[in-house]
Formats: sequence, C-alpha cells, structure tokens
Amino acid sequence: MSERQSVDKGQNQELSRPLVHDIDEAVQQSALYAVEQLVAFAQKRGLIGPQDTDYSRNLLLEQFGFSEPYSGGEAGGMIAPEALQPVLNVLIDYGFAIGLIPENTDTYRDLLDSKIMGLLMARPSEVIRNFHQTEAAHGIEAATDAFYQLSINSNYIRMDRVASNVYWNQATPYGDMEITINLSKPEKSPKEIAMAKLLPPPVYPKCQLCRENVGYAGRVNHPSRQNLRIIPVELNGEPWFFQYSPYVYYNEHCIVFHHDHVPMKLTKDTLRRLLAFTKAFPHYFIGSNADLPIVGGSILTHDHFQGGRHTFPIEKAGVDDVYHNEAFPQVTAGIVNWPMSVIRFTSTDAEALLKAGNAAFEAWKAYSDPEVDVLSHTESEGETIPHNTVTPIVRRDSEGRYQMDLVLRNNRTSEEYPEGIFHPHREMHHIKKENIGLIEVMGLAILPGRLKDELDGIADILCGNDELAVAMQQEGHPLFKHADWIYQLNTRFGRLSDKETAVRTVQNEVGLKFSEILEHAGVYKRNPSGQQAFGRFMKRLGYTLGE
Repeated sequence: MSERQSVDKGQNQELSRPLVHDIDEAVQQSALYAVEQLVAFAQKRGLIGPQDTDYSRNLLLEQFGFSEPYSGGEAGGMIAPEALQPVLNVLIDYGFAIGLIPENTDTYRDLLDSKIMGLLMARPSEVIRNFHQTEAAHGIEAATDAFYQLSINSNYIRMDRVASNVYWNQATPYGDMEITINLSKPEKSPKEIAMAKLLPPPVYPKCQLCRENVGYAGRVNHPSRQNLRIIPVELNGEPWFFQYSPYVYYNEHCIVFHHDHVPMKLTKDTLRRLLAFTKAFPHYFIGSNADLPIVGGSILTHDHFQGGRHTFPIEKAGVDDVYHNEAFPQVTAGIVNWPMSVIRFTSTDAEALLKAGNAAFEAWKAYSDPEVDVLSHTESEGETIPHNTVTPIVRRDSEGRYQMDLVLRNNRTSEEYPEGIFHPHREMHHIKKENIGLIEVMGLAILPGRLKDELDGIADILCGNDELAVAMQQEGHPLFKHADWIYQLNTRFGRLSDKETAVRTVQNEVGLKFSEILEHAGVYKRNPSGQQAFGRFMKRLGYTLGE
C-alpha cells in the first residue's frame, strides 16, 4: 500500500467507524432527535421523497452507531427546522464525541458535514434527469433556480458562512463598485497545515475542479464533496460540466469546467464556448480568467469559466468612444469607462461577434507599444516569453444582443515592479497583493479575511485609541503593515468623534484603494497619453471612431 493510500485510508476510517465510548444518555437522545430533524428538513426541502424517509433515517443511524431511532413523542410528526446548520452542529459534535473525527476543527467538521448531507442526496443521474425535466417543462431559468436551491439545501453552498462576509458598495470615479471581505472560507489550523505538507502531491482528484470530486470523501488537504452534484453541458461540441461555487461571491456564482484535467489556454474556441454558454443560459454571464501567471486566476491547471446571475459594475459602466470596422459591419466596439482597459463588442450575430473578438485577441497577443510599457514578448535565456492575453466576459444585454468584453492584460515585470507592472503595486499590498482575476476585473473586490479585524483596529486608532496606536508600531503587529496608511488617515481626518464614523471612513478609503488597484492593473492608463495609446491599438485593429 502506498503512503497516500495509507494516509487516505486512515482518514476515511476516522470518518466512517464510530468508536465505543460511554456517552451520556441525554447527549445520545439529543443526537437521535437531530437525526429526525435532519430527515424532516431533507423531506421538506426536496432532498428526499416520502418513500426515502426510512431509508435515509437508517443511513444516518448507522453513521452514528445507533441501532434504533429516536423514540420521543414528536418523532412521528417532526416539524422541519428552518435552519440546517444548528442541527448539523449537534450531530457533528456527537460525531467528535464518538471518534468519527480526530480533531474538532473546521476542516474535520466540514468533512463530516459533507458526509452527513451526502447521505441525503439523490444520485448524480437523478439530479441530472430532474434538471433536464425542469428545463423541458419550465425553461432553463427554472432549471438553474431549482439546481441552485438544491446546492443550498444540501449545504454544499454554505450560506451560513457567506452571510458572515463584510459587504458594501463604494462610489468611485467609475461608478459604484462592490467591496467584500471574504470570511466564508474557513482557515486551516497550524496543525492541519503541517499535516497537509506531509501528504504527497494530489493524484486523485487531480484538483478541486475535476469531475471526480463528485461524492469524494475528502482529506485534510482536499475538501469533501459528497454533497456536490454537477450538470453536463456541451460547449462547442465538447463535454463540460456546470456546478455552483460552494462559497458564492455573488448571486448564483457558477463554475463551468472541462470534462478532463487540461490546462487553461485562451483560444478562439474559448470565445466560442463562452458564446455557446450564453446562448444556452441567456440569463447568465460567463467569463474566463486570463491564462498567464500574475494576471491569471488561482487555478490554471484545469480549464474552467465562472458565471452567474449578477449585474457587475463593469456591465453598468458606459462606453467612452464608439468604433466601427468595415471588416465587421454587424459589430460595434467601444472603449469602456473603466479603470482597466476594456473593449466592448456588441452584436445580434454571435458568429460575427466571435470573429471580431478573436481578431482583436489575436492582434493583442502580438502587439507592442513601448511608450506605455506594453511589450508582447521578451527573451529570457534563449526562450521567447509571451506577455499579452485577455480576460474575456460574455453576456446578453437587455435587448438580447451578445456582448463581449475583452479586458487587455499584460503580465510583464520590471525592477521597479517585480510583482508585475500591471498588478497591484507594493503600496497597495497592505490591502491586497493577490492576482486581479475575473471577478475583481468586473468590479467586485474579494479582500482577505484578515482585513475585518485590521480595519476595525484602524477605526479604533482614528477614534483615539492611543494604546493601540503605540502597539501597532512594533514589527509583527497585525497593523504594522498599515502604518504609513494610518499616518495618512490621521493626517487627513484627525481624531474622529465616534466608531461608526471611523468605520465608514476606513471602508470608504479601502473602496477607493480598490479602484486604484484596478487602475494599476490597467494596461492603458486613464490619462491622455494612455488613452491615446489605446486609440492607436484600436486603429491597428482597423476601427474608426463614429456613431
């Protein structure tokens, strides 16, 4: 048996074999009652049918080492609870007490959580059949509505955690942007991080996007997915899958991923797939991260897209200049009033739009303009390194026309900007230093969870907490990285009268910083020289100004 098989086998045993302990009778009865509540919840929310009740109860009883169900007077007429997580918490606490999980941490609790809900899920083929039956009878919107609700009811989408995210709208020179501090994804403990480092590289599933995740029990370095279900979709004559993100960043946040574990590569076929998706799902937008490091997404090893039912700030942004090209008479193009460099193509003809968008994409990959630091390729140790790519976004507008936004990206670095010339610069790293991916390109900031407490501390300092102001000057203090910014805020605003005002002030400044971060990522800056350079590229494409 290999090292991986040994580790995984041990973890699976931890989640499947109750250990015998002397458990208080009241605790056992509480767990048995929670089993009945969970079965009632599953039936009310459509996870199981009336004929599945006894079967589902027996699966849960076996999981927790019970030979008989709850015998209290309410069992026969149990009222389904409105909230799922408190019921699951009772069972997970009991599972820890009897040894189903070795540690009472978020990671292990989530492994058991998914296993419990997986016992109440229909088989993948049944979920797929229901999706297509709903689509045939009521349309694609009804089908996605039902599938999204299933993903919530099964606790695959953790709405209890999503609700903990900090969210606000931020006025900027480019319109209102959306700012979130992401608290929904649980952090691993130091012990779990150390354990994960001891495990060999993943072999199965190869990544968290692979179709083999459906029903997978998980391990300390890979989330459990027993309650995951996916829907096959065909794009460009190829097999892909559709699912929802477990930590939705926006309404109906979905992921569309390739049948096979193949790396991301933007081509004309990529744009064709995006258009095909919006034809089949006209109520959803869809987009792809760029396919190069620094400007790309976090997972470049498995080709995938992200979509959903949400109107992002970039969609609301107006077009500064309208262009036409005799080569594509059915298409209009425009430069979007946005901190990043965006060309918006619009047409009623998807094929014409594809040709126009692909022509711009191919031209951009080979385009250089040294006056504004745009070099399409550089040489390194005899190797030619490409730097230009795009972040494409496709949607249908209110009139049903196809729209394609091509966000121009360049991943070149320099001595001055070693992390990336068109990347958040170092003065922004105390707020965000990660890649600017698809979601943030569209105007929704996904900021790290650490900022919740850090921004609260900064608000306290602005209100006059002098003790904290002194403590944060020590290197290693969580606020030390913000020292220069705090000094600037104190200089500009002085001592604020109350905490609520201070919190609003800090949030406003963070939101404006996000707008600046997107400006850093913009290839053509929003100044006269940058916009003139943008115009030069449009001219190279064969476009001329005009209504």
